[in-house]
Amino acid sequence: MYSDDVAAAVGRTAVGAPVNGVVDVAGPEAFQLDEFIRDALAAENDPRTVVTDPGAPYSGAPVEETTLLPGPGARLAETTFSDWLAQRK
Repeated sequence: MYSDDVAAAVGRTAVGAPVNGVVDVAGPEAFQLDEFIRDALAAENDPRTVVTDPGAPYSGAPVEETTLLPGPGARLAETTFSDWLAQRK
């Protein structure tokens, strides 16, 4: 998620009514982690190959297909990955 979108979400939450819970915020797109890394490497013309290991843990924890996805009702940011890549240059 783009840092400006994170800052905007924190600001909205800070001035909003108390939620007495967790505010789930995420980027507007869902990617498989390996797909995301492939796209990032390609954007940098990096020739390295990403090898997918479905049994690999994430920070030591087992990963299901939805492990890193936001829950229902999450507040979605606006900046897509391709928009973020385009503005970096």
